[in-house]
Amino acid sequence: MTNSTDYVPPKIWVWNKTEAASAVTLLNRPVSGPTHDKKLPVGHHPLQLYSLATPNGQKVTILLEELLAQGHVGAEYDAWLIRIRDGDQFGSGFVAVNPNSKIPALVDQGGPQPIRVFESGAIMLYLAQKFAAFLPTDPNRRAECLSWLFWQMGSAPYLGGGFGHFYAYAPEKIEYAINRFAMEAKRQLDVLDKRLSENEYIVGSEYTIADMAIWPWYGGLVKGWLYDAAEFLSVEGYPNVRRWADNIYARPEVQRGIKVNRIVGELPSQLHERHDARDFDLRTQDKLVNAKP
Repeated sequence: MTNSTDYVPPKIWVWNKTEAASAVTLLNRPVSGPTHDKKLPVGHHPLQLYSLATPNGQKVTILLEELLAQGHVGAEYDAWLIRIRDGDQFGSGFVAVNPNSKIPALVDQGGPQPIRVFESGAIMLYLAQKFAAFLPTDPNRRAECLSWLFWQMGSAPYLGGGFGHFYAYAPEKIEYAINRFAMEAKRQLDVLDKRLSENEYIVGSEYTIADMAIWPWYGGLVKGWLYDAAEFLSVEGYPNVRRWADNIYARPEVQRGIKVNRIVGELPSQLHERHDARDFDLRTQDKLVNAKP
């Protein structure tokens, strides 16, 4: 790989298929569409979720568990595991649901015709509207909720694809890139900390989809779960974000939601697929491993 200080961009960029920095970047292409034929499994519940427990995937499973806890039986779901490092997102069935080949993707088969929904923010808004839950009805608070929901959608790529990539995953440490995105990550944390200094939740005293969308990214960051970067970013300097993150993590629905489609961490925290509420008690990886002869 050319040293970053010596690199001069060519007049026309050409994809170098052989220059892959990691197993993950081997999957990256400058074109869209499927790489192989593979049908998606379909369960019996109204909602079919195809995902992985990244922060974007956790947003949706947290919301689904919160909806079920409120008694919305129509929110029952099958959560199918999409292993993005294996390229599952490029299977023909997944691309048919999400042409952008990113998790999560949802199919609502509860009506006359299946409805596909992709992009995590769109899925959360779709579900909140469908079940009239976790989305304020007051016009001012609803606008505030949607503003923060889309703040997360626009801001998190700088945290994940920017800071997270260059700090934790890039094949070489580039000081300029790390400094650039560390500054932006801290600025975003400061935005949240100031907001939460005057509010229990993102939208005042009401827990909404804005909290559920923001928490896996920024709550996970201040709790030390993302990129091993809590010390580097001095997260102790954001006490209101930390208080909010702890309060949300204390919710049983959140603790269930972050287990779904999880394939890393302690075995009791991993529920690779979720098809029934009993799976949390019976089918986490520690139970499955111990059950093997």
